[in-house]
Amino acid sequence: MASTPLVFSTSFSSKLHLTSHTNKSHPHHPLLNSFPSSSPSSKSRLKFSSSNPLMFSPKLVARASSEEHATEVIHDSGFVGEDAATFHLDKQKLSSWLYFTAILGVVLFVLNLIWIDDSTGFGKVFVDTISGISDTHELVILVLILIFAGVHSGLASFRDSGEKLIGERAYRVLFAGTSLPLALTMIVYFINHRYDGLQLWQVQDVPGVHQLVWLSNFISFFFLYPSTFNLLEVAAVDKPKLHLYETGIMRITRHPQMVGQVMWCLGHTVWIGNSVAVAASFALIAHHLFGVWNGDRKLSDRYGEDFEMVKGRTSVVPFAAILDGRQKLPKDFYKEFIRLPYFTITAITLGAYFAHPLMRAASFKLHW
Repeated sequence: MASTPLVFSTSFSSKLHLTSHTNKSHPHHPLLNSFPSSSPSSKSRLKFSSSNPLMFSPKLVARASSEEHATEVIHDSGFVGEDAATFHLDKQKLSSWLYFTAILGVVLFVLNLIWIDDSTGFGKVFVDTISGISDTHELVILVLILIFAGVHSGLASFRDSGEKLIGERAYRVLFAGTSLPLALTMIVYFINHRYDGLQLWQVQDVPGVHQLVWLSNFISFFFLYPSTFNLLEVAAVDKPKLHLYETGIMRITRHPQMVGQVMWCLGHTVWIGNSVAVAASFALIAHHLFGVWNGDRKLSDRYGEDFEMVKGRTSVVPFAAILDGRQKLPKDFYKEFIRLPYFTITAITLGAYFAHPLMRAASFKLHW
């Protein structure tokens, strides 16, 4: 029977690889003799005391199964989810990132050809068609967001059956290929018409408002993009998976993307202060609130009891599970944020802020 490698990751990114063999004890350390054997057809969940001399501060790792072996998710507190935002340089392949760069280039080329370029793309025709529904920008942005939300959430809802039908990578290409142009259209239209609505209030000259809005928007991006922790899966270089994360930002809220979107919408609505911003924020928040229910449903279908355990010690409302004692923060909680994906989000967020003039100019040129 094939052996099962058990991989442990500490907060210092040191790893201990242990293998349990059927009917065969480890000859060097008596502790290893107590590890139960495991196989692809049976799961064993191992728990360790914090006094264990071999375990400095064990972190959990993702469960993955194959015909040859199954990697267990192990944590000293009985965690069943994955450690979020992990990035191990020694596990990266140069070829994978070259593929990612090539795929990104192809995606941008095709997006420009079939959607952005007025002479060859359908983007302007699409926007003109939707704009023909009404002269009010509030209604147009509502319809654009509704279309995006329907396609995005619809494809996400049918992910399991779709992946079984055409495979994980092909379904990711379909998902991204339809969502990306619709998202771009929605963003560009909002940028071009954000000040075309009825002005409801004006607080841009109030001292401290700009700083408060800037800070809330900056923080929002740490909640908005946990789904991009593995860019190779986003681009389908690695096989896409539905992850059950349980550390980092997930300790604060089980649905960080919804929280981030609410923060972003509130900040922009306060700053812009008109009916277009209110309409866009209403639609985006409604879409993400639906995503809370839909996301929990998908995770429950995929992970069953494990998800119920994660759900029991996390919350939708930020910090609620921490305040009522269901979520116990480790002393080194801050170390779960000192990781490359979070640094990347920081750099991209700052870059996007300083690139606002370029984004406005590029959007204006499209005349959407």
